[in-house]
Amino acid sequence: MNELWNEAFWEQAWKEHGEAVAARREKAGIVPARAFDSKARTFNEQSFNEEGQRRTKRILGWLEGQGVRFDGLSVLDIGAASGVFTVPFAERGARVTAVESSPPLVELLQENTAKFPEGAVNIVPEPFEEIDARARGWSEAFDLVFVSMCPVILDWASVEKIVQCARRYCYISMPASSAENSLASEIWPIVAGQPFRTKPTEMGYLLHLLYLKGYSYESIVSRETKTTEMSKAEALQDMMDRLRAHGQPEDDRSRQIVSDYLDQAYPSGRVTVRQGGRFGKVLIRLQDQNMYTRENR
Repeated sequence: MNELWNEAFWEQAWKEHGEAVAARREKAGIVPARAFDSKARTFNEQSFNEEGQRRTKRILGWLEGQGVRFDGLSVLDIGAASGVFTVPFAERGARVTAVESSPPLVELLQENTAKFPEGAVNIVPEPFEEIDARARGWSEAFDLVFVSMCPVILDWASVEKIVQCARRYCYISMPASSAENSLASEIWPIVAGQPFRTKPTEMGYLLHLLYLKGYSYESIVSRETKTTEMSKAEALQDMMDRLRAHGQPEDDRSRQIVSDYLDQAYPSGRVTVRQGGRFGKVLIRLQDQNMYTRENR
């Protein structure tokens, strides 16, 4: 059988890939639901600064260009973080259920949504993976289910759980390649003895299975970057986290190599990092499955 057209083959391949990713995270001591705890304040600042707001507007603009109208829409925002999308959804008149598991991010989410009237934003401080959507009454309960760069998607079964909650639309964004990081590109050859190479990621599984299973959807893959500035200590910790996540030694030798490089390359103590990569976005249409044009308004 030609495996290109075999749904079961692609489901199993993605499942095995997801299990390998989960195993690497566990070995590295990474708990996805709590991975942003220590970075919550920085992430919040980056989400709501000028550059972050431009990124958010581009994504919302793409959705609106596909006919999504937020006024009066019920939205399930999975992995809401500090409200980078929950806030603009509510500002546009949507009723938002925001799922976020990181306590520091939940606290920031509460602060950022306090300005909205009661009922506009409902915060669910739980990991989505542990929620029984059917028992919670979430089956087809939301006009739009929105999942942006959230590690809840590891296989096709997790996609089905997300789609089950949606009535009209389901939006999913995820990396289309491994993350690009200018500092990692500088340091990797010194520590690992080889260049830092990006690889295709799970977006390929998602798009292919949506196609094989007969869904109607629009998708786009684009390259997005942002620039951040951090202290030497923050840059050192970030690089050690990256080494651990990619299976590289996180020992005293590696730490010393990274520290010496930062001292030499960034004598001011401030490190400017360009990070980003290729990202995929898909909008799944569950009701009106025709191609949207402005005439459909």
